[in-house]
Amino acid sequence: MTDAVLPPSTEVLVIGGGPAGSAAGYWLARAGHSVTVVEKKEFPRDKTCGDGLTPRAVHQLEEMGLGEELSRFHRYHGLRATGMGRTLELEWPSHPVYPQHGYVVRRRDLDLMVARNAERAGATLLEHHEALEPIVERGFAQGAIVKDAHGETKEIRSRFVVVADGANSRFGRALGTFRTKEWPYGTAIRTYWKTPRHADPWIESALDVHDRNGNPLPGYGWIFPVGDGTINVGVGLLSTFKRFRDVNTSHVLSSYAGMIADDWGIDPGAPERRATSGKIPMGGSVGPKVGARHVVVGDAAGSVNPFNGEGIDYAYETARMAATVISEALATGDPRALARYETMLRDEYGQYFKVARLFARVIGRPALMRELARVGIHSRTLMEWVLRIMANLLRPDEIGPAEAAYKAAAALVRLAPRA
Repeated sequence: MTDAVLPPSTEVLVIGGGPAGSAAGYWLARAGHSVTVVEKKEFPRDKTCGDGLTPRAVHQLEEMGLGEELSRFHRYHGLRATGMGRTLELEWPSHPVYPQHGYVVRRRDLDLMVARNAERAGATLLEHHEALEPIVERGFAQGAIVKDAHGETKEIRSRFVVVADGANSRFGRALGTFRTKEWPYGTAIRTYWKTPRHADPWIESALDVHDRNGNPLPGYGWIFPVGDGTINVGVGLLSTFKRFRDVNTSHVLSSYAGMIADDWGIDPGAPERRATSGKIPMGGSVGPKVGARHVVVGDAAGSVNPFNGEGIDYAYETARMAATVISEALATGDPRALARYETMLRDEYGQYFKVARLFARVIGRPALMRELARVGIHSRTLMEWVLRIMANLLRPDEIGPAEAAYKAAAALVRLAPRA
Protein backbone atom coordinates (compact mmCIF):
# COMPACT_ATOMS: atom_id res chain seq x y z
CA MET A 1 0.00 0.00 0.00
CA THR A 2 1.20 3.53 -0.73
CA ASP A 3 1.32 4.72 2.90
CA ALA A 4 2.60 1.45 4.36
CA VAL A 5 5.37 1.69 6.94
CA LEU A 6 8.64 0.23 5.72
CA PRO A 7 9.73 -2.57 8.03
CA PRO A 8 13.35 -2.23 9.17
CA SER A 9 13.94 -5.92 8.53
CA THR A 10 12.29 -9.04 7.20
CA GLU A 11 13.36 -12.63 6.69
CA VAL A 12 12.87 -12.42 2.92
CA LEU A 13 12.73 -9.33 0.73
CA VAL A 14 11.11 -9.82 -2.68
CA ILE A 15 11.94 -7.27 -5.38
CA GLY A 16 8.92 -6.97 -7.68
CA GLY A 17 5.25 -7.81 -7.15
CA GLY A 18 4.42 -9.32 -10.55
CA PRO A 19 3.63 -13.01 -11.15
CA ALA A 20 6.93 -14.35 -9.81
CA GLY A 21 7.29 -11.91 -6.92
CA SER A 22 3.75 -12.23 -5.59
CA ALA A 23 3.84 -16.02 -5.94
CA ALA A 24 7.11 -16.16 -4.00
CA GLY A 25 5.56 -13.91 -1.36
CA TYR A 26 2.56 -16.20 -1.08
CA TRP A 27 4.52 -19.44 -0.70
CA LEU A 28 7.00 -17.97 1.78
CA ALA A 29 4.27 -16.36 3.90
CA ARG A 30 2.27 -19.57 3.84
CA ALA A 31 5.34 -21.39 5.17
CA GLY A 32 5.30 -19.01 8.13
CA HIS A 33 8.13 -16.68 7.18
CA SER A 34 8.13 -12.90 7.37
CA VAL A 35 8.30 -11.67 3.78
CA THR A 36 8.10 -8.19 2.28
CA VAL A 37 7.28 -7.62 -1.40
CA VAL A 38 8.42 -4.30 -2.90
CA GLU A 39 6.48 -3.22 -6.00
CA LYS A 40 7.39 -0.08 -7.96
CA LYS A 41 3.87 0.45 -9.32
CA GLU A 42 0.51 0.47 -7.61
CA PHE A 43 -2.10 -2.22 -8.29
CA PRO A 44 -3.99 -2.52 -10.52
CA ARG A 45 -1.42 -1.78 -13.18
CA ASP A 46 -1.05 -2.96 -16.77
CA LYS A 47 1.70 -5.01 -18.39
CA THR A 48 2.48 -5.85 -22.01
CA CYS A 49 1.24 -9.43 -22.26
CA GLY A 50 -1.03 -11.72 -24.24
CA ASP A 51 -3.11 -12.28 -21.08
CA GLY A 52 -3.48 -15.99 -21.85
CA LEU A 53 -3.13 -18.55 -19.06
CA THR A 54 -2.25 -22.06 -20.18
CA PRO A 55 -3.07 -25.20 -18.15
CA ARG A 56 0.33 -25.00 -16.40
CA ALA A 57 -0.44 -21.48 -15.18
CA VAL A 58 -3.99 -22.41 -14.17
CA HIS A 59 -2.62 -25.29 -12.10
CA GLN A 60 -0.27 -22.99 -10.20
CA LEU A 61 -3.03 -20.47 -9.51
CA GLU A 62 -5.29 -23.23 -8.23
CA GLU A 63 -2.45 -24.45 -6.01
CA MET A 64 -2.37 -20.94 -4.53
CA GLY A 65 -6.07 -21.23 -3.71
CA LEU A 66 -7.24 -18.93 -6.50
CA GLY A 67 -9.36 -21.38 -8.48
CA GLU A 68 -12.68 -19.79 -7.51
CA GLU A 69 -11.50 -16.24 -8.25
CA LEU A 70 -10.03 -17.41 -11.54
CA SER A 71 -13.35 -18.92 -12.64
CA ARG A 72 -14.83 -15.41 -12.93
CA PHE A 73 -12.75 -14.81 -16.04
CA HIS A 74 -13.05 -16.06 -19.62
CA ARG A 75 -12.33 -19.76 -19.94
CA TYR A 76 -11.18 -21.32 -23.22
CA HIS A 77 -10.70 -24.90 -24.43
CA GLY A 78 -7.61 -24.83 -26.59
CA LEU A 79 -5.83 -23.38 -29.60
CA ARG A 80 -7.14 -22.52 -33.03
CA ALA A 81 -4.18 -22.60 -35.42
CA THR A 82 -4.48 -20.77 -38.74
CA GLY A 83 -2.21 -20.62 -41.75
CA MET A 84 -2.00 -21.27 -45.46
CA GLY A 85 -5.75 -20.79 -45.77
CA ARG A 86 -6.52 -23.58 -43.31
CA THR A 87 -7.74 -23.76 -39.71
CA LEU A 88 -7.32 -26.41 -37.00
CA GLU A 89 -9.01 -26.32 -33.59
CA LEU A 90 -6.90 -28.21 -31.04
CA GLU A 91 -8.15 -28.93 -27.52
CA TRP A 92 -5.67 -28.83 -24.68
CA PRO A 93 -4.44 -32.41 -24.12
CA SER A 94 -5.59 -34.43 -21.13
CA HIS A 95 -2.96 -34.59 -18.40
CA PRO A 96 -2.79 -36.16 -14.91
CA VAL A 97 -1.65 -32.86 -13.32
CA TYR A 98 -2.76 -29.94 -15.46
CA PRO A 99 -6.40 -29.06 -16.29
CA GLN A 100 -7.73 -29.25 -19.83
CA HIS A 101 -8.58 -25.55 -20.08
CA GLY A 102 -7.06 -22.11 -19.76
CA TYR A 103 -8.25 -18.58 -18.98
CA VAL A 104 -7.72 -15.15 -20.45
CA VAL A 105 -7.19 -12.55 -17.73
CA ARG A 106 -5.90 -9.04 -18.22
CA ARG A 107 -2.67 -8.55 -16.32
CA ARG A 108 -4.09 -5.64 -14.35
CA ASP A 109 -6.63 -8.10 -12.91
CA LEU A 110 -4.37 -11.14 -12.67
CA ASP A 111 -1.46 -9.50 -10.90
CA LEU A 112 -3.78 -7.69 -8.49
CA MET A 113 -5.43 -11.00 -7.62
CA VAL A 114 -2.14 -12.80 -6.94
CA ALA A 115 -0.65 -9.87 -5.00
CA ARG A 116 -3.67 -9.59 -2.72
CA ASN A 117 -3.56 -13.34 -2.21
CA ALA A 118 0.03 -13.02 -0.99
CA GLU A 119 -1.12 -10.33 1.45
CA ARG A 120 -3.89 -12.56 2.77
CA ALA A 121 -1.29 -15.28 3.35
CA GLY A 122 0.67 -12.86 5.53
CA ALA A 123 3.12 -11.14 3.18
CA THR A 124 3.71 -7.40 3.53
CA LEU A 125 3.14 -5.69 0.17
CA LEU A 126 4.72 -2.27 -0.36
CA GLU A 127 3.17 -0.73 -3.47
CA HIS A 128 4.60 2.36 -5.12
CA HIS A 129 7.95 1.57 -3.51
CA GLU A 130 11.10 1.27 -5.60
CA ALA A 131 14.09 -0.87 -4.73
CA LEU A 132 16.93 1.42 -5.77
CA GLU A 133 19.87 -0.86 -5.12
CA PRO A 134 20.83 -3.94 -3.14
CA ILE A 135 22.59 -3.77 0.20
CA VAL A 136 25.66 -5.93 -0.29
CA GLU A 137 27.91 -6.72 2.65
CA ARG A 138 30.59 -9.41 2.94
CA GLY A 139 29.85 -10.30 -0.66
CA PHE A 140 26.17 -11.13 -0.38
CA ALA A 141 22.79 -9.40 -0.55
CA GLN A 142 21.34 -8.35 2.78
CA GLY A 143 18.37 -6.28 1.63
CA ALA A 144 17.80 -3.13 -0.40
CA ILE A 145 17.66 0.64 -0.33
CA VAL A 146 13.98 1.41 -0.95
CA LYS A 147 12.32 4.69 -1.97
CA ASP A 148 8.71 5.19 -0.92
CA ALA A 149 5.89 7.11 -2.64
CA HIS A 150 7.05 10.37 -1.03
CA GLY A 151 10.61 10.03 -2.32
CA GLU A 152 12.08 9.13 1.06
CA THR A 153 14.64 6.31 1.20
CA LYS A 154 15.26 3.70 3.83
CA GLU A 155 17.08 0.41 4.26
CA ILE A 156 15.13 -2.83 4.48
CA ARG A 157 17.38 -5.57 5.81
CA SER A 158 16.71 -9.22 5.08
CA ARG A 159 18.29 -12.62 5.41
CA PHE A 160 17.45 -13.52 1.81
CA VAL A 161 16.42 -11.67 -1.34
CA VAL A 162 14.22 -12.83 -4.23
CA VAL A 163 14.90 -10.93 -7.46
CA ALA A 164 11.64 -10.73 -9.40
CA ASP A 165 11.73 -7.34 -11.10
CA GLY A 166 11.01 -8.53 -14.63
CA ALA A 167 12.71 -8.85 -17.98
CA ASN A 168 14.89 -5.75 -17.64
CA SER A 169 15.85 -6.60 -14.02
CA ARG A 170 17.97 -3.64 -13.03
CA PHE A 171 18.19 -5.05 -9.50
CA GLY A 172 19.38 -8.39 -10.83
CA ARG A 173 22.09 -6.76 -12.90
CA ALA A 174 23.27 -4.90 -9.81
CA LEU A 175 23.82 -8.32 -8.25
CA GLY A 176 25.76 -9.56 -11.28
CA THR A 177 23.18 -11.18 -13.57
CA PHE A 178 23.62 -10.98 -17.34
CA ARG A 179 21.91 -12.37 -20.44
CA THR A 180 23.70 -14.89 -22.66
CA LYS A 181 23.59 -12.84 -25.85
CA GLU A 182 24.08 -15.83 -28.14
CA TRP A 183 20.76 -17.26 -27.02
CA PRO A 184 17.52 -16.11 -28.67
CA TYR A 185 15.19 -13.53 -27.26
CA GLY A 186 11.84 -12.29 -28.43
CA THR A 187 9.89 -9.10 -28.81
CA ALA A 188 6.14 -8.77 -28.58
CA ILE A 189 3.62 -6.04 -29.30
CA ARG A 190 -0.06 -6.05 -28.46
CA THR A 191 -3.21 -4.04 -27.94
CA TYR A 192 -6.97 -4.59 -27.66
CA TRP A 193 -9.84 -4.34 -30.11
CA LYS A 194 -13.56 -4.39 -29.48
CA THR A 195 -15.34 -7.29 -31.16
CA PRO A 196 -18.61 -9.26 -31.01
CA ARG A 197 -16.49 -12.43 -30.76
CA HIS A 198 -14.94 -11.47 -27.42
CA ALA A 199 -16.09 -14.71 -25.73
CA ASP A 200 -14.81 -17.14 -28.38
CA PRO A 201 -13.91 -20.50 -26.76
CA TRP A 202 -10.49 -20.70 -28.47
CA ILE A 203 -7.34 -18.64 -28.42
CA GLU A 204 -6.02 -18.24 -31.94
CA SER A 205 -2.50 -18.35 -33.34
CA ALA A 206 -1.50 -17.45 -36.88
CA LEU A 207 1.46 -19.41 -38.24
CA ASP A 208 2.00 -17.18 -41.27
CA VAL A 209 2.73 -13.65 -40.09
CA HIS A 210 3.99 -11.33 -42.81
CA ASP A 211 5.48 -7.88 -43.11
CA ARG A 212 3.90 -5.14 -45.22
CA ASN A 213 5.54 -6.55 -48.35
CA GLY A 214 4.13 -10.02 -47.79
CA ASN A 215 7.42 -11.56 -46.64
CA PRO A 216 7.10 -14.30 -43.97
CA LEU A 217 8.45 -13.53 -40.51
CA PRO A 218 9.71 -15.94 -37.80
CA GLY A 219 7.04 -15.54 -35.19
CA TYR A 220 3.31 -15.77 -34.74
CA GLY A 221 0.25 -13.64 -34.37
CA TRP A 222 -2.21 -14.21 -31.53
CA ILE A 223 -5.81 -13.44 -30.68
CA PHE A 224 -6.91 -13.99 -27.09
CA PRO A 225 -10.63 -13.40 -26.42
CA VAL A 226 -10.89 -11.56 -23.10
CA GLY A 227 -14.64 -12.04 -22.57
CA ASP A 228 -15.21 -8.38 -21.69
CA GLY A 229 -16.08 -7.08 -25.14
CA THR A 230 -12.49 -7.13 -26.38
CA ILE A 231 -9.75 -9.35 -27.76
CA ASN A 232 -6.03 -9.12 -27.05
CA VAL A 233 -4.26 -9.06 -30.42
CA GLY A 234 -0.50 -9.24 -30.72
CA VAL A 235 2.55 -10.42 -32.62
CA GLY A 236 5.66 -12.11 -31.26
CA LEU A 237 8.95 -12.28 -33.18
CA LEU A 238 12.26 -14.05 -32.56
CA SER A 239 15.75 -12.55 -32.63
CA THR A 240 17.02 -15.49 -34.70
CA PHE A 241 15.71 -13.80 -37.86
CA LYS A 242 18.57 -12.06 -39.73
CA ARG A 243 16.57 -8.88 -40.33
CA PHE A 244 15.05 -8.89 -36.83
CA ARG A 245 16.29 -5.42 -35.88
CA ASP A 246 14.89 -3.93 -39.09
CA VAL A 247 11.32 -5.09 -38.45
CA ASN A 248 8.84 -2.40 -37.47
CA THR A 249 6.61 -4.32 -35.06
CA SER A 250 3.91 -1.63 -35.15
CA HIS A 251 3.61 -2.14 -38.90
CA VAL A 252 3.47 -5.91 -38.48
CA LEU A 253 0.70 -5.63 -35.88
CA SER A 254 -1.21 -3.24 -38.14
CA SER A 255 -0.91 -5.68 -41.05
CA TYR A 256 -2.05 -8.58 -38.86
CA ALA A 257 -5.05 -6.60 -37.60
CA GLY A 258 -6.04 -5.91 -41.19
CA MET A 259 -5.73 -9.61 -42.02
CA ILE A 260 -8.13 -10.68 -39.22
CA ALA A 261 -10.51 -7.71 -39.40
CA ASP A 262 -13.34 -9.39 -41.31
CA ASP A 263 -13.29 -12.66 -39.36
CA TRP A 264 -13.23 -10.97 -35.97
CA GLY A 265 -15.38 -7.94 -36.75
CA ILE A 266 -12.78 -5.36 -35.72
CA ASP A 267 -11.91 -1.96 -37.10
CA PRO A 268 -8.13 -2.35 -37.63
CA GLY A 269 -7.65 1.41 -37.53
CA ALA A 270 -9.41 1.85 -34.20
CA PRO A 271 -7.75 -0.18 -31.41
CA GLU A 272 -9.05 0.31 -27.89
CA ARG A 273 -5.68 1.74 -26.80
CA ARG A 274 -2.16 2.42 -28.03
CA ALA A 275 -0.12 -0.72 -28.64
CA THR A 276 2.72 -1.50 -26.22
CA SER A 277 5.72 -3.73 -26.74
CA GLY A 278 8.49 -5.38 -24.78
CA LYS A 279 11.70 -7.39 -25.10
CA ILE A 280 11.64 -10.91 -23.67
CA PRO A 281 14.73 -12.91 -22.60
CA MET A 282 14.02 -16.61 -23.12
CA GLY A 283 15.11 -20.13 -22.37
CA GLY A 284 16.75 -19.44 -19.02
CA SER A 285 19.17 -17.06 -20.73
CA VAL A 286 19.80 -14.85 -17.67
CA GLY A 287 22.12 -15.90 -14.88
CA PRO A 288 23.61 -16.64 -12.47
CA LYS A 289 20.28 -17.45 -10.85
CA VAL A 290 21.62 -18.03 -7.34
CA GLY A 291 23.89 -16.00 -5.08
CA ALA A 292 25.00 -16.58 -1.52
CA ARG A 293 21.77 -15.04 -0.19
CA HIS A 294 19.60 -14.37 -3.24
CA VAL A 295 17.73 -16.18 -6.01
CA VAL A 296 16.47 -14.87 -9.36
CA VAL A 297 13.03 -15.90 -10.63
CA GLY A 298 10.58 -15.44 -13.50
CA ASP A 299 11.40 -13.07 -16.36
CA ALA A 300 14.36 -11.70 -14.39
CA ALA A 301 15.93 -15.15 -14.89
CA GLY A 302 14.85 -15.42 -18.54
CA SER A 303 12.37 -18.13 -17.59
CA VAL A 304 10.27 -17.88 -20.75
CA ASN A 305 9.49 -20.74 -23.14
CA PRO A 306 11.19 -20.04 -26.52
CA PHE A 307 8.66 -22.27 -28.26
CA ASN A 308 5.77 -19.88 -27.64
CA GLY A 309 6.89 -16.89 -25.56
CA GLU A 310 4.96 -18.18 -22.55
CA GLY A 311 6.27 -16.87 -19.24
CA ILE A 312 3.54 -16.52 -16.59
CA ASP A 313 3.43 -20.22 -15.70
CA TYR A 314 7.24 -20.40 -15.44
CA ALA A 315 7.19 -17.29 -13.25
CA TYR A 316 4.83 -19.03 -10.83
CA GLU A 317 6.80 -22.28 -10.96
CA THR A 318 10.26 -20.76 -10.45
CA ALA A 319 8.91 -18.63 -7.59
CA ARG A 320 7.58 -21.73 -5.88
CA MET A 321 10.93 -23.50 -6.29
CA ALA A 322 12.76 -20.47 -4.89
CA ALA A 323 10.39 -20.30 -1.91
CA THR A 324 11.06 -23.98 -1.23
CA VAL A 325 14.84 -23.62 -1.00
CA ILE A 326 14.69 -20.34 0.93
CA SER A 327 12.28 -21.89 3.42
CA GLU A 328 14.70 -24.78 3.85
CA ALA A 329 17.59 -22.36 4.36
CA LEU A 330 15.63 -20.46 7.01
CA ALA A 331 14.56 -23.63 8.78
CA THR A 332 18.06 -25.14 8.87
CA GLY A 333 20.05 -21.95 9.19
CA ASP A 334 22.16 -23.09 6.24
CA PRO A 335 22.16 -20.72 3.21
CA ARG A 336 23.77 -23.44 1.10
CA ALA A 337 20.26 -24.81 0.60
CA LEU A 338 19.81 -22.13 -2.05
CA ALA A 339 22.18 -23.99 -4.38
CA ARG A 340 19.49 -26.62 -4.87
CA TYR A 341 17.45 -24.04 -6.81
CA GLU A 342 19.82 -24.33 -9.78
CA THR A 343 19.45 -28.11 -9.69
CA MET A 344 15.66 -27.86 -9.61
CA LEU A 345 15.68 -25.52 -12.60
CA ARG A 346 18.03 -27.76 -14.53
CA ASP A 347 15.97 -30.87 -13.82
CA GLU A 348 12.68 -29.21 -14.75
CA TYR A 349 13.66 -27.04 -17.72
CA GLY A 350 17.29 -27.57 -18.70
CA GLN A 351 17.02 -29.94 -21.64
CA TYR A 352 13.59 -28.65 -22.66
CA PHE A 353 14.80 -25.04 -22.91
CA LYS A 354 17.92 -26.21 -24.75
CA VAL A 355 15.78 -27.83 -27.41
CA ALA A 356 13.46 -24.83 -27.55
CA ARG A 357 16.42 -22.53 -28.17
CA LEU A 358 17.53 -24.82 -31.00
CA PHE A 359 14.03 -24.69 -32.46
CA ALA A 360 14.06 -20.89 -32.25
CA ARG A 361 17.26 -20.78 -34.27
CA VAL A 362 15.88 -23.16 -36.87
CA ILE A 363 12.69 -21.24 -37.55
CA GLY A 364 14.69 -18.04 -37.96
CA ARG A 365 14.93 -19.12 -41.60
CA PRO A 366 11.88 -17.70 -43.41
CA ALA A 367 11.78 -20.46 -46.01
CA LEU A 368 11.81 -23.14 -43.33
CA MET A 369 9.19 -21.33 -41.27
CA ARG A 370 6.92 -21.23 -44.30
CA GLU A 371 7.43 -24.94 -45.01
CA LEU A 372 6.83 -25.93 -41.37
CA ALA A 373 3.59 -23.97 -41.32
CA ARG A 374 2.48 -25.58 -44.57
CA VAL A 375 3.18 -29.12 -43.39
CA GLY A 376 1.84 -28.64 -39.88
CA ILE A 377 -1.47 -27.03 -40.73
CA HIS A 378 -2.35 -30.00 -42.99
CA SER A 379 -1.91 -32.60 -40.23
CA ARG A 380 -4.10 -32.63 -37.13
CA THR A 381 -2.05 -35.43 -35.57
CA LEU A 382 1.18 -33.52 -36.06
CA MET A 383 -0.28 -30.27 -34.74
CA GLU A 384 -1.72 -31.96 -31.64
CA TRP A 385 1.73 -33.34 -30.92
CA VAL A 386 3.33 -29.95 -31.57
CA LEU A 387 0.86 -28.29 -29.17
CA ARG A 388 1.78 -30.74 -26.41
CA ILE A 389 5.48 -30.14 -26.99
CA MET A 390 5.32 -26.36 -27.30
CA ALA A 391 3.10 -25.94 -24.22
CA ASN A 392 5.25 -28.44 -22.23
CA LEU A 393 2.23 -30.66 -21.57
CA LEU A 394 3.38 -34.16 -22.45
CA ARG A 395 2.19 -36.83 -20.02
CA PRO A 396 4.72 -38.89 -18.04
CA ASP A 397 3.78 -42.00 -19.99
CA GLU A 398 4.74 -40.31 -23.28
CA ILE A 399 8.25 -39.83 -24.61
CA GLY A 400 9.98 -37.13 -22.57
CA PRO A 401 9.35 -33.73 -24.12
CA ALA A 402 13.03 -32.95 -24.43
CA GLU A 403 13.90 -36.20 -26.21
CA ALA A 404 10.92 -36.01 -28.56
CA ALA A 405 11.48 -32.36 -29.37
CA TYR A 406 15.19 -32.87 -29.88
CA LYS A 407 14.61 -35.63 -32.43
CA ALA A 408 12.15 -33.44 -34.28
CA ALA A 409 14.41 -30.38 -34.22
CA ALA A 410 17.41 -32.42 -35.37
CA ALA A 411 15.38 -33.79 -38.26
CA LEU A 412 14.26 -30.29 -39.20
CA VAL A 413 17.84 -29.06 -39.27
CA ARG A 414 18.80 -31.86 -41.68
CA LEU A 415 15.84 -31.17 -43.96
CA ALA A 416 15.91 -27.38 -43.74
CA PRO A 417 16.16 -25.42 -46.98
CA ARG A 418 19.33 -23.30 -47.14
CA ALA A 419 17.63 -19.92 -46.58
